[in-house]
Amino acid sequence: MMLVKWLGSVVFLAIGLFTNVLGAYVGVNIGTDVSNMPSASDIVAILRANQITHVRLYDADSHMLKALSKSGIEVIVGVLNEEVLGIGESASAAAAWINKNVAAYMPTTNITAIAVGSQVLTSIPNAASVLVSAMNNLHKALVASDLNFQVKISTPHSMDIIPRPFPPSTATFNSAWNSTIYQILQFLKNTKSFYMLNAYPYYGYTNGNGIFPIDYALFRPMPSVKQIVDPNTLFHYNSMFDAMVDATYYSIEALNFSGIPVIVTESGWPWLGGGNETDATLENAETYNNNMIRRVLNDTGPPSQPDMPINTYVYELFNEDKRPGPISEKNWGVFFTNGTSVYPLNFSGSGQIIGNSSGVFCVAKDDADSDKLQNGLNWACGQGHANCSAIQPGQPCYLPNNIKSHASYAYNDYYQKMRSVGGTCNFDGTAMTTTKDPSYGSCTYAGSSHSSTRGGFLPPVASGPVSPFSGATSLPVSRIHLLISAAFAALLI
Repeated sequence: MMLVKWLGSVVFLAIGLFTNVLGAYVGVNIGTDVSNMPSASDIVAILRANQITHVRLYDADSHMLKALSKSGIEVIVGVLNEEVLGIGESASAAAAWINKNVAAYMPTTNITAIAVGSQVLTSIPNAASVLVSAMNNLHKALVASDLNFQVKISTPHSMDIIPRPFPPSTATFNSAWNSTIYQILQFLKNTKSFYMLNAYPYYGYTNGNGIFPIDYALFRPMPSVKQIVDPNTLFHYNSMFDAMVDATYYSIEALNFSGIPVIVTESGWPWLGGGNETDATLENAETYNNNMIRRVLNDTGPPSQPDMPINTYVYELFNEDKRPGPISEKNWGVFFTNGTSVYPLNFSGSGQIIGNSSGVFCVAKDDADSDKLQNGLNWACGQGHANCSAIQPGQPCYLPNNIKSHASYAYNDYYQKMRSVGGTCNFDGTAMTTTKDPSYGSCTYAGSSHSSTRGGFLPPVASGPVSPFSGATSLPVSRIHLLISAAFAALLI
């Protein structure tokens, strides 16, 4: 199929992957361990169609760099881990790398940074001794090419080099790396560059043995009794993401450096996992990335550095299905390779959901208890503020006139509106997600490809209770779910 044809069907996701001219931005990582990888020009078309203006490449692929020419997209290029040793040992190798992979494409390709390796200290510690030399050699080559003001050099770090990140105020780097990290920080300070952090609340939560609640990892609001507070500073941390960034600032400060911005070069959540990876779900991935984008684009820093916005790159553009390891390792992508979205992401600041090209719906289970379905229907049409007008007598979705059909419509309407801000498809165990469009005849479900709303907010909701069935029992969900849902549903009225 011709590119122009399928691009026409791409939902223009307003996901905040664009430059906020005066503040923070969200970009995306492009990994390459992908079967049926689109051509470089097709990838750039996907980026431009979705207003993604910052990307990070893990290499310096010539096809991608040529395709990005004149796009205006800001590019981080990568020195591969296997290249670090040679560049660290040879200034001429560094100069050749800059000439081939940076100078040859500028200024038409907007290269703004070089990531030297990826988590070198923890993934290839044998190269750590030459990491700073590699950064210095590359910088000297940039100076020689008169590119040092346009292009900054840094190296991405894992959170693993901060062994005890909580409480953030007492966090320090692993002392075994102090000498190397000190030299890196001195380089970043001297060259006015930034610290690159790979921050994954997914791993912080799944490896945390239940210490922190999942709501904390997903940026969801928590009751005051469960809020996370640093006992030394009394700073409140609304998300693990903020705590990780602040732990990095405090670790930098512990080595007597300040004024070095932290950018998050990787953050995301897998949307599919194996049987023992129960938190790698479509719903959690969608919730995390939507909330993370919204948080970054509010243009503030973590509690200790409120004036330092946290520029962040989503991990990642496509699923890297060829990566080794567990199932979750292969399923972090936010797009499929044909340009359609894995799940909808939200437009910064508006709260509006745009795009449901993956077709994820919430429906009642076939074997659900009828009393629980009744309760769920009443809650969705009442407290949940679903628009249930279509299941009233004489309306398109009234027939078949049974509790399961009506509950499915109401559940889905609530889910499409609220899932990116914490709404779930559970309803006391009576609901499930499906990729099969439940629309039929003239009855069109929210989020359907036939719906003019595309899963976004509908006209003002019908006044509740509007269940076509009797009864007004509230849905017996947990207290926390009620608090979260009620708070966000209030935004819709």
